[in-house]
Amino acid sequence: MASVRRLKKDIVELTAQLIGDCIDYVEYFDNADEEKAVAIISDAVKMHNEAIDRANHPDGKDNPKLVKAHYNKLQEDFVKGIDEAYAELEKLVKE
Repeated sequence: MASVRRLKKDIVELTAQLIGDCIDYVEYFDNADEEKAVAIISDAVKMHNEAIDRANHPDGKDNPKLVKAHYNKLQEDFVKGIDEAYAELEKLVKE
C-alpha cells in the first residue's frame, strides 16, 4: 500500500469515473433507463462515503499489521463494489 492519501484519491477518481459513465449513458442512449442509472450513482456515492470514512478511521491503530490488513480489505471491498456497479451499468447498456 502506497499511502492513505493516494488511496483516498483513487477512491474519489474511481467514483467520479463511474458517475461520469452513468451520466454519459443517460445522455447518449435514447432508451436509457434513468431511474436505474440514478440508483447506480446513488449506490456509488454511498460506497464512496463509506470507503472514505473507513480510510479515515483504521482499526487497531497501535498494531501495524492490523492497519495494513484494514487498508487491504478496504481496497478489496471498494474495487469489488466498483466492479459490481460497472456490471449493472453494462447490463443497462446492453438492453
